[in-house]
Amino acid sequence: MTLGQKTAVAEPLRSRRNHWVNQVAIHAQMRPDAPAFRYLGTDTSWKQLHDRSEAFADALARRGVGWGDRVLIVMLNHVEYIEAVLGINALGAIAVPVNFRLTPPEIGYIVADSGARAVVTDSTLAPLVNAVRAQTPGLDTCIVVGGDYEDLIAEQGEPHAPVDLPEDTPSLIMYTSGTTGSPKGAVLSYGNLQCQALTAIRAFEAVSDDIALCAAPMFHIAGLGSIAPSLLLGGLTVVHPLGAFNATELLDAWERDKVTSVFLVPVQWQAVCAEPTVRQRKLYLRAISWGAAPASDTVLKAMSDTFPEARNVAVFGQTEMSPITCVLEGKDALRKLGSVGKPIPTIAARVVDDNMNDVAPGEIGEIVYRGPTMMAEYWNKPEATADAFAGGWFHSGDLVRQDEEGFIYVVDRKKDMIISGGENIYCAEVENVLFAHPKIREAAVIGRSDDKWGEVPVAVVALAGDDPISLGDLEPMLNDNLARYKHPKHLVVVPELPRNASGKVVKHQLRKDYGSAI
Repeated sequence: MTLGQKTAVAEPLRSRRNHWVNQVAIHAQMRPDAPAFRYLGTDTSWKQLHDRSEAFADALARRGVGWGDRVLIVMLNHVEYIEAVLGINALGAIAVPVNFRLTPPEIGYIVADSGARAVVTDSTLAPLVNAVRAQTPGLDTCIVVGGDYEDLIAEQGEPHAPVDLPEDTPSLIMYTSGTTGSPKGAVLSYGNLQCQALTAIRAFEAVSDDIALCAAPMFHIAGLGSIAPSLLLGGLTVVHPLGAFNATELLDAWERDKVTSVFLVPVQWQAVCAEPTVRQRKLYLRAISWGAAPASDTVLKAMSDTFPEARNVAVFGQTEMSPITCVLEGKDALRKLGSVGKPIPTIAARVVDDNMNDVAPGEIGEIVYRGPTMMAEYWNKPEATADAFAGGWFHSGDLVRQDEEGFIYVVDRKKDMIISGGENIYCAEVENVLFAHPKIREAAVIGRSDDKWGEVPVAVVALAGDDPISLGDLEPMLNDNLARYKHPKHLVVVPELPRNASGKVVKHQLRKDYGSAI
């Protein structure tokens, strides 16, 4: 990959760049004492954020980190996570957020693939990082929040040399969740993230006095992407600690901190809407949103019923697009129930067949994109990059249909489609029906090899209670909603579906355990 050249540019020309390093510096100058982040009741002002991230950049530079170097971040959600990203970026280095739920060999793969030479972690995850370092060479520098991090912030020494950061400079390498195989590193630039911030501001009608909640893991683009608008506008972000999801604790935080804007994945919204005290709370929500995984009609209706005064916004996209590509505005939420909305104004989108021909409205095809939020490439993977940009458009892998008004409806992931007896079965369509059954809490549909039909659908479900369930119990509902060939031929009941930290069902694990591998 070509990283470009480190450029020495005198002030004020360097400050004209539109990216979050400069945005934080502006807020530190103009509103130094205003809170930027709140974590467990403690505020960090804009001046503190700027000073600490610059001090961290100084410490990294003294340890040999510079332009184009990759630095892993393996950390829970803390304000120090943002400080680390900003400090890394201030040097022209690239932050590599890593899913802390991965095993040492899986993280070792990312170390080797990215060529990272340093890692920032916290005291909770330090044993995991130590295991990675024992198995994988290259991570010569390890900095621990709750360990030596504060010593580095206070360290005296030569400051780093200011560098110019053109908007097309890589800021992050975000490794995809790997639900279908080995993760790939999507290279995102400052320009990508700036466009993401503007997209989110428009979608949520965000203003500078909003109080946003960051509950998504910061290693996920939904986490850092949700912070980008506040870094641009100078608003307050409440960082919610990670751990076992607890709807009551989350509602407590919304009420206590007067949160106005929240993004959650659908399974979390399902739990929040079912929390017994939710309708008695004094909440200040103006915008509620979901994404990162499909939402059933049942969950969407519950959100609208529970928070009728809030702007209910669906955001759809993927890491490679920074991530938002489609938005369903609140005024269309009920009228277009089940849609992820229309493509945002700043990108071009098409729905195409396998030969890159546009399909007619109502027909199913893959949605492909062009635009300023599109990643530069997959790090260190030229063949995967070429495949992703075949025909000059980014291939999302999402099968959709578009109605006459331009609204997009996700049918399935292209790799999840089942072909049974020559008929295409879209798993998401079957899952949406299963979600509506009162005995089912969550469901996933996969394919299983079959001598007669080639492949048949299998329903893997977790139950809402203790009552057992059988295919016979599902038959009346399936008959009313689905053609016979789409009906699951097997039913597997599990305590819960395997999900990655983004809330997505890990279908390759289900296929391995219950699907075509059997």
